[in-house]
Amino acid sequence: MSDSGPASEKTALVLFSGGQDSATCLAWALERFSRVETVGFDYGQRHAVEMEARLKVREGMLAVLPRWAARLGPDHVVDLTGYGRISESALTTDRAIEMDARGLPSTFVPGRNLVFLTCAAALADRRNLEVLVGGMCETDFSGYPDCRRDTIDAMAAALSLGLDRPVVIDTPLMTLTKAETWALADRIGGPALVELIVEASHTCYRGDRAHRHPWGYGCGDCPACELRAAGHAEWAAA
Repeated sequence: MSDSGPASEKTALVLFSGGQDSATCLAWALERFSRVETVGFDYGQRHAVEMEARLKVREGMLAVLPRWAARLGPDHVVDLTGYGRISESALTTDRAIEMDARGLPSTFVPGRNLVFLTCAAALADRRNLEVLVGGMCETDFSGYPDCRRDTIDAMAAALSLGLDRPVVIDTPLMTLTKAETWALADRIGGPALVELIVEASHTCYRGDRAHRHPWGYGCGDCPACELRAAGHAEWAAA
């Protein structure tokens, strides 16, 4: 991860799903960059709640981080539904959440971050945005090989060659546990930002918005909920 430092004059594009990690990354980027835009990807997710959460988190961010509100620029959504149909997973079709023959969870969408980063880099090139920011994390990653540090570094190198310009990919959560991600949000925006993430962000693989927990909404027993809940409990107890 490159160190852009506080109050950087650089600009950034945040890969923004509306989940806990990307919400924290958006706050992190607003703290650091002079202009920040967001991009989301519609890849045929089973649960529309994810796309709805993006807008609620973005809107709420202006209220909880008013000193940086002027830095937040437009949001973009890329239609990748065709890709979603060829990369069938438990996130895009009605399948059980289980491990496959390779030891990967059925929620793994093959090459998802590779596709996302390619599209984001193309958009950033046209929007004159200098840094891509993503919430990939290999400390708490759920068995997804495209979240690893080596994968992101390889993508940055390939995109830099393909676009004939430096492509910088910042991943502020790469070495953090979920507890440390909660702590980062608290440091940046205090209780107001933590509460926004609890209330508005969405992580649950089953799209459950009916059950409210101390860490947010979700079914409580899918891998994403379990990881988020454990991290919140560890952070709250610290």
